[in-house]
Amino acid sequence: MKRNWGVSVGVFLRRAAAWMWAALLLGGVGWLVAAPNLDRMQQLAGERYGARGTEILVAWRRMLTESASLDDMGKLNAVNTFFNRRVRFAEDTEVWGVVDYWATPLEFMGRGAGDCEDYAIAKYMSLLLLNMPGDRLRMTYVRARIGGPSSTVSQAHMVLGYYPTPDADPQILDNLVSSIRPGSMRTDLQPVFSFSIEGLWTAGSATSAGDPLARLSRWREVLEKMAADGTR
Repeated sequence: MKRNWGVSVGVFLRRAAAWMWAALLLGGVGWLVAAPNLDRMQQLAGERYGARGTEILVAWRRMLTESASLDDMGKLNAVNTFFNRRVRFAEDTEVWGVVDYWATPLEFMGRGAGDCEDYAIAKYMSLLLLNMPGDRLRMTYVRARIGGPSSTVSQAHMVLGYYPTPDADPQILDNLVSSIRPGSMRTDLQPVFSFSIEGLWTAGSATSAGDPLARLSRWREVLEKMAADGTR
């Protein structure tokens, strides 16, 4: 059965609520990548994280350059593979010493570790830098079943979905799975809500749930940090 990746909704956990508020701000992401300063990002990587930070920023920039002429699926695979291979998964408590921290792509790559939303943000921003149409990308909050097909245990998780058309079965970019797979094949994931630079989709609505710039949240801090570190 095909799952409704665009519009499924529920009320889960305080963290899910924080993501919902953040989603409403994503309409402002477009201007973040209007004039990126990747030289500044690389300089800051060296200053803050040393040789390791510089190395991964250089590799990331090379990946962006080499991927610029690819089609959409080529770009998706290049970005997904880069982050899944180059950055290890770690909880925010280990990386940042707090329960929930939203890292910029620079922070994520510089530390060399992060959790699911850090992967999703970095992949999302990288694809926008590659001129991927924003209406084809949606950050998606899901419940991820863990422990096998018969497990009833699930946890909050974030992935990135690519929609070649608005009503298409999305291709899912996930740090838990190395390959990109259609949403219909990811029976371990239950979509909760999705959002993009175009807005927020909930409760079966075919239109945005509201003004994407109407709320403030932790995402605002990420936007400000991106503006300061050269992502915009």
